Amino acid sequence: MPRSRIVEDDILVPARGWFVWVTLIGFWLLSLLPWRAWPSSPDLLLLALAFWAVHEPARVGMLVAFVFGILMDVHDTVLLGQHALIYVLVVYGAQALHRRLQRFDLLRQALHMLPIFVAATLLGLMVSAWLMGAWPGWVWLQGAVLTGVLWPVLGWVLLLPQRRIDDTDGTVR
Repeated sequence: MPRSRIVEDDILVPARGWFVWVTLIGFWLLSLLPWRAWPSSPDLLLLALAFWAVHEPARVGMLVAFVFGILMDVHDTVLLGQHALIYVLVVYGAQALHRRLQRFDLLRQALHMLPIFVAATLLGLMVSAWLMGAWPGWVWLQGAVLTGVLWPVLGWVLLLPQRRIDDTDGTVR
């Protein structure tokens, strides 16, 4: 059985608390823009919440997801609790898998998170459709899949500050 080597590029320093909160608030502000009215737009705030729930589970939990979900419900004037339910379910799934996901690269993490994005969005839409009496169609699936596809891109950008700086002269400190 071959042994796996730890590559120095894979070692990350922990994210700073202010960086996590600045990115979450930034994605929340980005989610307030009118481009989200497009039915198959990705939910970038959900993506950022899930990413930090995987990589920093002590800082981003279900309470944070619930608060941001309520804020998005109020902003979008939808059924109160719809986004909150979806965000809490995704963060729960991300925290349940976070130890497993740490072993994979960002592309394989996206493959693990994609069913969670789809299932949570489907459950939120089923509750909404049941209460409102109308099915919104299958356009929502494009947004959930696009959210999963953006996981490696967002992950690469958010992990840049955590990468270890290479020592140029090769000495050990």
